[in-house]
Amino acid sequence: MRSHFFAYISRMRFIQRWALMRNTAPENVQEHSHQAAVLAHALAVIRREKFGGGADPGLVAAAALYHDASEILTGDMPTPIKYGNPAIRSAYKDVEAVAAQKLLAMLPPELQGAYAPILTDVDPEVERLVKAADKLSAYIKCVEELKAGNAEFREAAAQTRRALEDFGLPEVRYFLETFLESFSLTLDELK
Repeated sequence: MRSHFFAYISRMRFIQRWALMRNTAPENVQEHSHQAAVLAHALAVIRREKFGGGADPGLVAAAALYHDASEILTGDMPTPIKYGNPAIRSAYKDVEAVAAQKLLAMLPPELQGAYAPILTDVDPEVERLVKAADKLSAYIKCVEELKAGNAEFREAAAQTRRALEDFGLPEVRYFLETFLESFSLTLDELK
């Protein structure tokens, strides 16, 4: 069996994010997924080391690497559209689930069991950490755009910060208190 799975995954770099907003630094889904994986791993490590939780940082990072993989087949729908209406949100979740199943089915049968927990059958706690990392990545993008003088991201930053706080996760609060300020500094200030 020949598989197109990884050829599709490599196309994540062609899907642009933040399509409805002017960006000083364009971002694609592959870049975002990498950052989300780094952040998800960090949140899982913080949960384990600081708060005594049992999340597996490797599994959380892997799930984050693939969390937007379905967008290879669906494209990226801007947040105000995707989440602005409950019917659209529900329908889009269904579309994402079908796309994730299609990606999983592209893999040889002997590999599907290893990829199902990160593509289609994600543990709820892993998923929650990945969603928090996804939102944290979006917030960092807002902070960086604001730092570059792009006021277009002001309201997105405020909304995203509120959403992060609404997670109620101590590891997110810890990350915000410990690491976030550095993202608004220049390279020379990072000493």
